Amino acid sequence: MKKPYKPTRLRYTIISTALLFSFTAFSQSNDVVIDKIIAKVDNYIILKSELERSYLDFLSRGQMRGSNAKCQILQQLVVNKMLMAQSEIDSIYVEESEVNSNLDRRMSIMAQQFGGEEAIENAYGKSLEQIRSEIFDNIKEQLTIQRMQSELTADLKVTPAEVSKFFKNIPRDSLPYFSTEVSVAQIVKDAEPGNEQKEKVRSTLMDLRNQIEAGMSFSILAKQYSQDPGSAAKGGELGFFGRGELAPEYEATALSLNPGELSMPVETQFGFHLIELQEKRGNTYKTRHILITPQPNQQDYQKTELYMDSLRNLIVLDSITFQAAAKEYSDDQQTSSAGGFFQDESGALRVPADQLDPNIFFTIDTMKVGNITQPLRFQKKDGTYAFRILFYKDKVSPHQATLDIDYQKIAAAALSKKKNGRISKWFEKARGNVFIEIDPEYDYCDLTN
Repeated sequence: MKKPYKPTRLRYTIISTALLFSFTAFSQSNDVVIDKIIAKVDNYIILKSELERSYLDFLSRGQMRGSNAKCQILQQLVVNKMLMAQSEIDSIYVEESEVNSNLDRRMSIMAQQFGGEEAIENAYGKSLEQIRSEIFDNIKEQLTIQRMQSELTADLKVTPAEVSKFFKNIPRDSLPYFSTEVSVAQIVKDAEPGNEQKEKVRSTLMDLRNQIEAGMSFSILAKQYSQDPGSAAKGGELGFFGRGELAPEYEATALSLNPGELSMPVETQFGFHLIELQEKRGNTYKTRHILITPQPNQQDYQKTELYMDSLRNLIVLDSITFQAAAKEYSDDQQTSSAGGFFQDESGALRVPADQLDPNIFFTIDTMKVGNITQPLRFQKKDGTYAFRILFYKDKVSPHQATLDIDYQKIAAAALSKKKNGRISKWFEKARGNVFIEIDPEYDYCDLTN
């Protein structure tokens, strides 16, 4: 029988920007592992399969094998569970709708990588519902840990003097060497489907509604026609949601129905929905739906291209800056807030050229610094098409890090060190209040010293 104990000391490394218990690790999880509990942190457990999946992810990123690496991963998993335990004490929770939204995005990416939902099921030998269920808790833990870390470090900043001191303390032979970097911004505009395409979708949903009213299974039709990757495999089932958690138009329509009643097609930002209210329970309600998103036709694409050409002319004539236009008009949420600029992990508005999307890289390779492209049609990750214009602002040749050129990167590193110091102090204070037990199989890790 294992004897419970509280460690006198536990070494660890906080990784703020890349949680080891990652989605990539899940995608590597086809290897069979005889599972067992290898660590307990209060009410949280760490399974051997978790450690092995995380280790596989570590190796997939080109890292060296070794027992020490596995120990470091186990250390991080223990710290993650401590953060989860503390999040309960501090009442820090992640809403289920936020987890589902994140999960939907990841499942969409998986569908693109594997070539469709059926290909995902074939690869894992499981239904989409089973796969989603296995990933759900993983994502919820990731988001909770991120929020907990943010709560602990939200007030921290670094001054220019601190950044300068941090840089001066880096040994000269340890300064990073940066490859060619570029400042590139984009404005993206999605082609919006016109009335003709919307009417086709309304007509399709009305036909499905008539079939259901005539006795056809809602679930079967949802699996066949719904374009919602999160619910289609479950027959359109969304489960219970509270007020304000779903699109306003969807919620208003759902709450106007009686249980078992079907709605008319209703439009939201995601497309058109056929909704069935299943149950109301207090301030929550349960629905299922069939979602169909109208697709633009050739005329809609031409209209979008003309719009982007007009916007480019305004920028060229200095009627509006590229950055202001990106913030106001771009449909790409990842870049619009930064004035359309691509950013590196530190938030710097300059990225390694070889890390750009290949289509963007080859486009700017033919441009002069300061130029703006004509509208370019491209395919997005979700398979749809849009138009963008690119602004090639600057290029920096390969160089060793300097404070003048790389201030943002250095400031981000200094802030990260400061945050890790804060979490270290928190850990020193919190560990005495947390029960930690490690399986004797991992005594060689010496996690208690």
